[in-house]
Order: sequence, then C-alpha cells, then structure tokens
Amino acid sequence: MPITPGDLNDPRVVDLLRIHLASARAQTAPGSAHALDLDGLRLPDISFWTIWEDGELLGTGALKRLSPDHGEVKAMHTAQAGRRRGVGTAMLRHIIASARNSGMSRLSLETGSWAYFRPALALYRSHGFTECPPFADYAPDPNSVFLSLDLQTA
Repeated sequence: MPITPGDLNDPRVVDLLRIHLASARAQTAPGSAHALDLDGLRLPDISFWTIWEDGELLGTGALKRLSPDHGEVKAMHTAQAGRRRGVGTAMLRHIIASARNSGMSRLSLETGSWAYFRPALALYRSHGFTECPPFADYAPDPNSVFLSLDLQTA
C-alpha cells in the first residue's frame, strides 16, 4: 500500500475528505469538530498524504507544523474498504517518521471523545500517544481528547 503526497485536486481524494469532514461533524457536538477542510489542508505548514492499493484510495493523513519542534496529526481517515487492514497504522507510522525526519520532537493530536472515535483512540494509544492538555489554539473541551507523543523517547 504505497503512501504518496496527496493531490487535493483529485476528485477521489476530495470525496474521501468530504466524508471525513462530514463524519467528524456528525459525530461531534457543534463547535467541537476540528477536522481541516480542503483550504485548511492547502496551507503551507501542512504535509498531506494518501494511501492506495491497486488504484483505490484507502486513506489520508496530514502533518501540521505547529513550531520547529512540534507537529500535529491531522486528516487521519481510512475509507470503509481499508478498515481493519492496517491502513491507519501505516499512515500513522508514516506521519511519525515524517515528523522525526523534519526535526520534530513532539507530535500531538486532537480527536473526539464520543464512541465513534474509540477505534482512533485505540490506534493512537497503541503507538505510544498519551493524554495531554490542550495545545496550540485548542481550549479545554469535554468533546475532545488531546494526545501527545514524545518523538525522542518513542
């Protein structure tokens, strides 16, 4: 399953990102969904990737640079056809390696606290992410879970 730089003009990518955004908003209280839209993913501090198998788009993921040594996992989404097949693990490992290679020492993320997000939380925790206080511009929110990974010790 190759991971490649994502083409935000590819209609297949746009469709999967729309599903990701709609799902995040539908499964979170109003005002608590923090998924980036297409314009947000086009910002210069974002690296965006897609994962494919036999020409089928299976997932997306992004790394947002918050500071020279701190990054944030964004846009992690696995298409229905890719679930329970290691797609999320492959993308998360790619993002972690990319963060390390770019000199980051900390990687953080925000995800929802509702039942829909339990598989994502399990994935992140299985890779060493632990709960942390809100970071960057996030505020405390009972609908959010904030996680962080120390890249120097992980």
